[in-house]
Amino acid sequence: MTDQISPLRMAASGMRAQTERLRHTSENIANADTPGYRRKLVAFEEAVRFGRTTGEVQAGRMQLDQSALPRIHNPAHPMADQDGYYDGSNVDLVIELADAREAGRSYEANLRMFEQTRQMNGSLLDLLRR
Repeated sequence: MTDQISPLRMAASGMRAQTERLRHTSENIANADTPGYRRKLVAFEEAVRFGRTTGEVQAGRMQLDQSALPRIHNPAHPMADQDGYYDGSNVDLVIELADAREAGRSYEANLRMFEQTRQMNGSLLDLLRR
């Protein structure tokens, strides 16, 4: 029965990874106007258990985007330096919205795979019980 459970685990791992990605994307969008905020990035990696790859995916460590922060001129801003500039955020809302949409669609695809595998396993068990 392990072979039938493996696709369930793979689809579930994809949903968990996309959930993590969507969480970071949401945090980026919420902080797009926060001075000095650096965009959070997450990469996926293959899961390893007991020294063996499982075919599952997991979110890797969160990293901060090290691209330059834009300098914004606003002498009235409380964080402005003596020249009237402060560091903005390196979040691009267009990119974040596209990432959020992609993460949502990937989550839905994994959910459909999970549901179809579960239905096939249920049908197989029904046949075996007859």
